[in-house]
Amino acid sequence: MSEVPSFDEFKRYVILLNLNPGRRLDEDLIRGHVAHLRELDRNGQLVIGGPFIDYKGGMVIVKAGSLEEAREIAERDPFVKSGAENYEVRTWAISCEENQHLGAG
Repeated sequence: MSEVPSFDEFKRYVILLNLNPGRRLDEDLIRGHVAHLRELDRNGQLVIGGPFIDYKGGMVIVKAGSLEEAREIAERDPFVKSGAENYEVRTWAISCEENQHLGAG
């Protein structure tokens, strides 16, 4: 099998949000978070996001130019700025027919 090519256009960043112990999300904080998501959507950066049903936290997938930019997006989120949630960012490669499943298909 040949080496998997780099497909930057198929790179996304996954922001994993986790509720900090002893914290809760009140209505104002949730509204601020939604405003943040709407801004990302207007800027063409929001791919998809939402809360987990079986875990205290959620996930936001964004388009960004770099891992650092994705971290900056996460740190602007009111959930994170308030200290209610912490975050982790993962770089995600999308496998699909368009990129022949990252060159392996």
